[in-house]
Amino acid sequence: MRHHPWIVPTWALLGSLAVGCGASHSHVTWTESPPREDAPVVEKAREAPPPSASADPKGFVARYPNPALCEAAARRVQAESRDEGWAALKACIELTPFTQIRALLGGAWAEDLKVRPEAANLIARVVAQRGGSVPGELQYLQERKIPIFSLASAVERPDTYKGRYVLLRARVADQRSEGERPTVWLVEHTLASVESDAPVGYGETFDTTTTTNGDLGGQTQLTGPGRLGGNLSTRERGTVSTTRKHFDNVSDETGREALGRLSGADPFLEARREYVFLARFDGVRLTSGGNDDDAEAPRIPVLTIVSYHAPQSLVVY
Repeated sequence: MRHHPWIVPTWALLGSLAVGCGASHSHVTWTESPPREDAPVVEKAREAPPPSASADPKGFVARYPNPALCEAAARRVQAESRDEGWAALKACIELTPFTQIRALLGGAWAEDLKVRPEAANLIARVVAQRGGSVPGELQYLQERKIPIFSLASAVERPDTYKGRYVLLRARVADQRSEGERPTVWLVEHTLASVESDAPVGYGETFDTTTTTNGDLGGQTQLTGPGRLGGNLSTRERGTVSTTRKHFDNVSDETGREALGRLSGADPFLEARREYVFLARFDGVRLTSGGNDDDAEAPRIPVLTIVSYHAPQSLVVY
């Protein structure tokens, strides 16, 4: 058979393709892809734990905008540590204008109020911060069986209340020294509500004048018949205004006095000022000129002052 000159044998064509393929691949270099690197893990800086109330009372209180939230936080701390919870409550009372006496006397702190030695002092501070209306606050204490009593009860039954706490609002009338222990003369006060009318808005004042003219005819024994003429004027003045009932708390004496013993001279306890006093009742003693055999002889209660607090002007009921 005759072959055309342009026909190439199949095996030759395949061989050329093979050589061509080999030549084309001789320029390709196969390399492994670089390993994938994970993004670096950035660890967050751990936040410092909040300050404990026992280590940093001011730092603990500063975290809360008002006393109520501070007391709620103290209850949460109490669930983990009773001592830390009490330290937190103490910080809330001493470093904020704490007036939540119902929260203080609630069930969460009932056990602490019975066993903590500073509990009575904290209660007295809260009473003063609420305005110092002692008789009303003592009702709350009696309802919760808190052993703090009134001066009136102690004077009536001195043997029963001797050695117990009493709470009173009193003015310092005088200070003296008996040996090494200064003594203050206390005059008990109480708050009373006084009603008054306060003007509201604008007032109006008016004047009214009335004049009457006329003659009067008649006869008298001296002048005989005749007529009397003249005029009569009347004037009226008045004021119209709108008022509103206003109530003020006024401190007034109860008639009871007491001698308060201090552990040492205290320059911050000023004369002629009122304070809320927490004291121990030591009994009564005869005043000068009294006779021990005379049951009717005047006696005055004697107190050992534990703490005192200036009452705030706002009274919270």
